[in-house]
Amino acid sequence: MLRMTKLADYGTVVTTAMARDPDAVHSATGIAAATGISMPTVSKVMKLLTRGGIVLSLRGANGGYLLPRPPQRITLAQVIIAIDGPIGITECSTLPGLCSQEAACTVRANWMKVNGVIYEALQQITLADMAGPTLRAVDISAIRARSLSGQRRGSMPVARKTIDGGYA
Repeated sequence: MLRMTKLADYGTVVTTAMARDPDAVHSATGIAAATGISMPTVSKVMKLLTRGGIVLSLRGANGGYLLPRPPQRITLAQVIIAIDGPIGITECSTLPGLCSQEAACTVRANWMKVNGVIYEALQQITLADMAGPTLRAVDISAIRARSLSGQRRGSMPVARKTIDGGYA
C-alpha cells in the first residue's frame, strides 16, 4: 500500500485550514483548535512547513503563521515535499543508488513513470482547491493518452471497472 506520512497528511489539513482565511495570521493554538490536531504536532508541522517555504513564521505579540502566496499558487506536491521530502513511490524513483538491485532492475523505469504521474496529479491540486467546497477534477488526459499509446504498442490493457462493480 502506498502512503504519505501522517505528518504530511497533517500538513495538508493545516495548510487547507489556513487557505480558508489566507490573509490572516494564524496562531498555532488557533490552528490546533480549528483542525483538532494536537498542539505539539501542529508545532512540529509548522516548523517543517516554515523551513520548506510553505508558510511564514511571524514573531512577536501578534505573531503566528501566514501563507506567503495565494492558496491558488501552493500545490499539494509542495506541501508534501516540505514535510516528507521528494515524492517517491519507491526509493529508487527519486534517489538513485539506494538499491543494490538498481543496475539490473527491470521495473525501475516503470516505477519512475508511475511516480511522475502521481507527482503531476499532486501539482494540479492547490490549497484553494482543497479549501473549496468540492475538489475540482484533475486533468488526466495526458495519463489517458499515455495509457492508450501504450496499449497500441502491445502493452497490457488497463482493467476498467464495469457498472456491476467488476472489472473488464
